Amino acid sequence: MEQRRTIVTEIKATAGSERTACRWLGWRRSSVRYVPQRPVADAPIRARLRELAEQHPRWGSPLLGWRLRQDGLVINQKRVRRLYRLEGLAVRRQRRKRVARARVVLPLVHAPDVRWAMDFVRDTLSDGRAFRALTIMDQCTRECVAIEVGVSVSGHRVAQVLDGLRTTRGLPTQIVVDNGPEFQSRALDAWAHLRGVQLHFIRPGHPVENAFIESFNGRLRDECLNQHWFRSLPDARERIAAWREHYNTARPHSALQQVPPSVFARQFRAGQPMRLSA
Repeated sequence: MEQRRTIVTEIKATAGSERTACRWLGWRRSSVRYVPQRPVADAPIRARLRELAEQHPRWGSPLLGWRLRQDGLVINQKRVRRLYRLEGLAVRRQRRKRVARARVVLPLVHAPDVRWAMDFVRDTLSDGRAFRALTIMDQCTRECVAIEVGVSVSGHRVAQVLDGLRTTRGLPTQIVVDNGPEFQSRALDAWAHLRGVQLHFIRPGHPVENAFIESFNGRLRDECLNQHWFRSLPDARERIAAWREHYNTARPHSALQQVPPSVFARQFRAGQPMRLSA
């Protein structure tokens, strides 16, 4: 359209009027004079789309559009799809794991309750039934914030556990998680948006990017899960809770100069921080 206006302007110098220039070119004057009615407001939406696509690499335009509306950007799905295509964000189905897009490397934290990490551990009862344990830890103090044991722990249940911690301990600024369905659920995403907590997803197939919780889960399995034969789910909850209490209050931690995590946390909050090991 801008090219047409430029051509008509140049011919007007010879033809003498816009009407004559359009007649020579065979164009309608209305097409030259047309002014788009759509407000120029795509830039912030496109920027937010790119940000959300980085946070959720496997989300398509329907889920991204839903999240935009959660942010208060009331736009229809057709516009979302148009901007989605313009940004080149189309998700292709893949049967094999491939390298995900690069993410920003997170710096180490030097204060409690700034960044937590979450993951799941699986085990079985004596009758063969499987159960799962949601583990949550603080990356600074190495404290085990909570362990939720259940046959099924959905994204909605994860949000409930975190809300319970909000009333007793407070919430961090960021939580590091893998790409499991519970962590990518709408329930947890809506909760994080409501509470102002950022969910940082590691790259698929790179558990080392969540090394703190992986190391903790290794200790949990070696020192608790592999040492007990759980008769029932309540028995598993009781034994795992007892181990968590021992881990936080009595077990020395090599990264905390052989000080238990809860002791280290109290000293930190009292203004006596120690040097952390990697």
